[in-house]
Amino acid sequence: MFLHQHPYPPFIPPNTKKLIIGTIPPPRFSTGKLFEEDVDFCYGSKHNFLWKILSNIFDENFEYSNTQKAVDQRKAFLTQKQIGICDMVESCEREKMNASDLGMKNIKLRDLINILKKTPTIETIFFMGGNSKNSPEYFFRKHLNDSKLKLEPAENNSPKINQFILDIRVIKTISLISPSAAANRSIGANPLYKELKKQNSSFTTFDFRVMLYKKYFF
Repeated sequence: MFLHQHPYPPFIPPNTKKLIIGTIPPPRFSTGKLFEEDVDFCYGSKHNFLWKILSNIFDENFEYSNTQKAVDQRKAFLTQKQIGICDMVESCEREKMNASDLGMKNIKLRDLINILKKTPTIETIFFMGGNSKNSPEYFFRKHLNDSKLKLEPAENNSPKINQFILDIRVIKTISLISPSAAANRSIGANPLYKELKKQNSSFTTFDFRVMLYKKYFF
């Protein structure tokens, strides 16, 4: 059994307004056996599209390499844009050395409620994925429930937009399509994607992500 410990502490710059929430990076980020094109930071997998999506939206020129420069670029960008990253899972156990959310066992969650209380400027949470089992939203709902809080619908549209009240603050949550390559199949089945693809044969699953993310990040 492999103890999968999250390799990074939460990155929450001063005056953070938007918070990205995922689960945990792939196991190789915890063991230090990164690929040459990985970046040793949150969402640094060469197979993950988050930084390429943000680069497209904000016209940034990120490096994609296992270097300190690549890490520093991302931290400077997040600080400038008042965006934080704090995954839900602090640690878990795995029988197989893969990044499957369903493969996580004996999961220890981070105390997101306490983190939100310490960062009163946060207005919006982005879940990197839907509400399937062991997803970021799935864990966050459980975390809220343990604190006697509840996520309520805020807007009846897609992606799902909910909200909850923390003390006197109203915090909005938005469930975005996962930036991982594994989500390409679900995007391919999306009716809106199919319609846009029909109108433009060169339209890709990456273009679809950029279109959705831009609406809420920019």
